[in-house]
Amino acid sequence: MPITASAKKAARQNRRRRLGNIKRKDTAKAVVKAYRKLVALKKLDEAKALLSKAYKVLDKVAKSGAIKKNKASRLKSRLAKKLAAKTK
Repeated sequence: MPITASAKKAARQNRRRRLGNIKRKDTAKAVVKAYRKLVALKKLDEAKALLSKAYKVLDKVAKSGAIKKNKASRLKSRLAKKLAAKTK
């Protein structure tokens, strides 16, 4: 348990930041999951429209520091590859 006032404040900040990061990650996961579902169902036009939203969400999450920049890039690449493989 934190004893000093500064440690207590740091604990509060960490809690708040953790909740924000969890919320951002959940949003990104939901968009990615929805995109993958559309690709699996071969609704490629809808998937193509959702791809740009997925890019935007992943970039925002990476910018906030909830996930690393390279992870966002890796996910974006894999999402694009899935769509490209289905359109062939």
